[in-house]
Amino acid sequence: MKIAKEFKWEMGHRLPFHKGKCKNLHGHTYRCMVEIDGAPDENGMVLDYYELKRIIDPIIEEMDHSFMVCSKDTELMNILKSLETKTVVVDFDSTAENICLYLLDRIKKAGLPENIKKVKVRVLETENSYAEDELSLR
Repeated sequence: MKIAKEFKWEMGHRLPFHKGKCKNLHGHTYRCMVEIDGAPDENGMVLDYYELKRIIDPIIEEMDHSFMVCSKDTELMNILKSLETKTVVVDFDSTAENICLYLLDRIKKAGLPENIKKVKVRVLETENSYAEDELSLR
């Protein structure tokens, strides 16, 4: 059985390697759909949506109204620090694909109940562009 919940946040980033507009500082209204697959419990629930929200919200809140920056982008990190800007420092370029993998890793580390067998995350960077991946837990 599968259930899913959507989350949304605002975040800035840049892709220094990009040959087009994404090399510039810019931001998106990101959305992600977190889908979990598992066996329903004795009450018929895979996971209470409130519990899923409790697990995911702290991850989203960390990114919301922040600037995601790769640790190798030292010039930008120094600027963001001087501006006292909320940042999420990561060890990857902030593509939709890498953000998707980042979220999967963070969700895995957050600890889901034993009945959850698989997690899928879809990250929408724009209203019609997304990256998606899934992770088997057991």
